[in-house]
Amino acid sequence: MSPKKSNITTFLKTIPQNIFSGFVVSLIALPLGLGLAMASDAPPISGVIAAIVGGIIVSILGGSHVTITGPGNGLVGVILVAITSLGLETAYVAVVCSGLLLLILGFFRMGSLADFFPSSAIQGMLAAIGLIILGKQFHIMLAHKINREDTIDYLLEIPHTINDAFHYGTKGLIYAALAGAISLAIMFIYSKIRNKYLQLIPAPMWIVMLSIGFSYYFEIGLHEPNPIAKEYMISGIPSIQNIIADLPSPNFNGFWSLSFFGSVLALTLISSIESLLSIKAVDKLDPEKRRSNVNRDLKALGLATIVSGLLGGLNVVAVIARSSVNVNNGASNRSSNFFHALFLVIFIVFFSTQLTRIPLPALMAILVYTGYKLASPNIITKMFSIGKEQLIVFFVTLIITLKIGLITGIVAGVLMTLIIHIIINKNSGLILRNVLKPNVLMFKEQDARNNFYVSIKHFCSFLNYFRLKQRLDAVPENQDIIVDFSLCEFVDDTVLENINNYQELFAKRGGNFEVIGLDMHDAYSKHPFASRRLLPVPKIIKNSLTRRQKTMESLAENYDLNYHSKKQKNIQFLNTFLFFNTKKINHIYNELYEKDKSIKLFDVEFTEGEFITKNEISSTMLYINLNDIIPQFTLDREGLLEKVYALAGFKDIPIENHSDFSNRFYLLGENETEIKAFFNDDLVRFFESNPYYHIESNGNALLVFRKERLASIKEIKSLFDFGKRLKQVISSV
Repeated sequence: MSPKKSNITTFLKTIPQNIFSGFVVSLIALPLGLGLAMASDAPPISGVIAAIVGGIIVSILGGSHVTITGPGNGLVGVILVAITSLGLETAYVAVVCSGLLLLILGFFRMGSLADFFPSSAIQGMLAAIGLIILGKQFHIMLAHKINREDTIDYLLEIPHTINDAFHYGTKGLIYAALAGAISLAIMFIYSKIRNKYLQLIPAPMWIVMLSIGFSYYFEIGLHEPNPIAKEYMISGIPSIQNIIADLPSPNFNGFWSLSFFGSVLALTLISSIESLLSIKAVDKLDPEKRRSNVNRDLKALGLATIVSGLLGGLNVVAVIARSSVNVNNGASNRSSNFFHALFLVIFIVFFSTQLTRIPLPALMAILVYTGYKLASPNIITKMFSIGKEQLIVFFVTLIITLKIGLITGIVAGVLMTLIIHIIINKNSGLILRNVLKPNVLMFKEQDARNNFYVSIKHFCSFLNYFRLKQRLDAVPENQDIIVDFSLCEFVDDTVLENINNYQELFAKRGGNFEVIGLDMHDAYSKHPFASRRLLPVPKIIKNSLTRRQKTMESLAENYDLNYHSKKQKNIQFLNTFLFFNTKKINHIYNELYEKDKSIKLFDVEFTEGEFITKNEISSTMLYINLNDIIPQFTLDREGLLEKVYALAGFKDIPIENHSDFSNRFYLLGENETEIKAFFNDDLVRFFESNPYYHIESNGNALLVFRKERLASIKEIKSLFDFGKRLKQVISSV
């Protein structure tokens, strides 16, 4: 019974931080729910209904741990087509039927569905969805509604809309366009601001608050009506009582039509793919690195979609943007999803009238930004860096999706990938002859290390990756595993990307995931995910140093240090630090270190979030290897945010007889007694008399840095000096 009691105790202990994270997520979910619904030509409240129903049902029945559910970006175009061709009430029936199909997929254990699609085709599909969202909503954002045949026509009209919005509109339309333009600027600028206080409130909620404040300024301050044109203000937000009274009546008139079944199939396909990709991405962000039960999640999402459709809501999917925010704000279990839904109910009950003060262009700006992130030019650069052939798959999927439809587009992407693989290998038999054959052998080596050994032969691509995935999923992440590709003639980018994810997962859980046998494979670019074919001579590429690297090289000579500029994937020593629990480390580079390597300074590139919330960050950090075991702790400068964290259950440890230190510094750790004993007078005075740094102990080493950016040469000198003196003080302790 003790494990159950321990689980209950842990759950109760983490309730405050899950309430806090749920609240922050609800601040994003409210404007996004309204915007996604209106972009789909559905009533604004339908998006919020999907978020509430999904939050309640999936938090109780789902199989993921820190995932947030609600309306998805990828479904905007599909729902829009369904409502246009079938009518709103019949479209709700299509939503319910798609939920039923999702439920069936879950019962038939089809959670591996996303593994059968190549990465480039999925990226092309997501980019097409982004352009569909951006193309139509951009014009509404600038108060210039137009009707065109397809997405490409909408995109071509963007320059005319920009010109017309601020030259030929009335005063009300110009104010509406300004609201959209300013909101879009907030979305772009906000992600660049690294301020922990501002980021407590997400950018979409800033837009909502500023819009409502603008309305009250004119009404109360100037005693004038809101200058924004009324047709560009949100309307039709019902109360909870009206939602229940106005439940949609199913309309089965178009039930047997081809367009109905096409809509149901498209809704199911996009819902499942978007959800499975999001769940996979969020599992990588989970600090505890738990694996979600995707089949259980599919069943919960299917049931939630059925209930949502019956209540007049949209499809319920797992969403990466809100899930990333959830993880970054300390969520530890599914209750945060429930609390996010609860706060949405509170917003609708008590503040529904305030929502009508929000301009429609402001909400559309949020969606335009979302569409841009899905179809960012950086994606094309990434595809090109992996391999030129990836661009072909990407653009074929994108163009056919835009011109014909989502299902046709993804099928075309899969077929094009298969054709390219056959052309690359100059051997159709390699793939066609072996696609149905078992190609993965795994066994446990009976020696001192007891490694799991996996050998892959013939070829390994998106077509047969599921076989390899089944074997890898059977190995606990705290074990050692060797994956051998020496007998494999061809490995594609989709497999290599997934292998990289496994390597990171095993490293963070204390295991070791080693890939061998690719030495004689030639990559089609220098990108680590580039497709590889067995060739006798691999390529060797030499890089030159940048100006900053040359300066660091000179610095190393002057201070008798060693310098290594090249990127290093050996980052296991960072995985045990709490700071990187919710972040993905790409590599370290520009290492400066003493000859004994006890103190090492380096630049590190890591990412926060996934998909459209993915943010790449580079920072300069110092690693200090200690000779003794010390308590695990985190020390930072205390501010308002840290006081808020205290309300969420994160307790600051006070040091007796050092009130100034306790007021200025925020000290966290599990073993309070050991930490208090460790922070003696000398160590406390050292921290009080030196600049503030973020300092974290994992028990036998320290991680020190100041800001989440690259340091200047002057800052590098200061950081290195601080680390050397800190190590001396700790040695005396």
